[in-house]
Amino acid sequence: MNTVLSRANAIFAFSLSILAGLTFLCFLSTAFNPYSGTVVLDTPKAVVKNVADFSASRLKNDLGFVTFDLQADLSHLFNWNVKQLFLYLTAEYATESNQINQVVLWDKIIRRGENTTLDYKRMNSKYYFWDDGNGLRGNKNVSLRLSWNIIPNAGSLPNIHGGGVHVFKFPDEYFTSRLQ
Repeated sequence: MNTVLSRANAIFAFSLSILAGLTFLCFLSTAFNPYSGTVVLDTPKAVVKNVADFSASRLKNDLGFVTFDLQADLSHLFNWNVKQLFLYLTAEYATESNQINQVVLWDKIIRRGENTTLDYKRMNSKYYFWDDGNGLRGNKNVSLRLSWNIIPNAGSLPNIHGGGVHVFKFPDEYFTSRLQ
């Protein structure tokens, strides 16, 4: 009845149960930490062009170009259970055809031990700011927000919105690079 294999199985199951309980206790030790932070955003330059989008259709869509300033100190987010942060900057706006549009413009991964103080001036967006129509020209309510995901050693993956939203507007005219 009590063979070597059954005893080894019992010890293995007991060890896994203890490790699972310890991992849960480790998660509880940091589960209720406030992971919020203050972010300062600004957009020194925002232009919009009307260009053909050859990936989906032959129609002309709006393409926005945003230069942004970003300042944040995220050092307080790291503790023994945080492995890395995934930061992303989103633009949110409304158009006639869509109530909510969200576009990721920039992202960055910060690992434990790296510089956690962000002080960027006149950064260009990393990804294209496409609108699926003509909803960017003259849009007066585009809001930028920095958010982050906490990547822990053990526990849940919270999605946190940074404190501080910057609202800007796109110009009423399309930008043209032709000399006039």
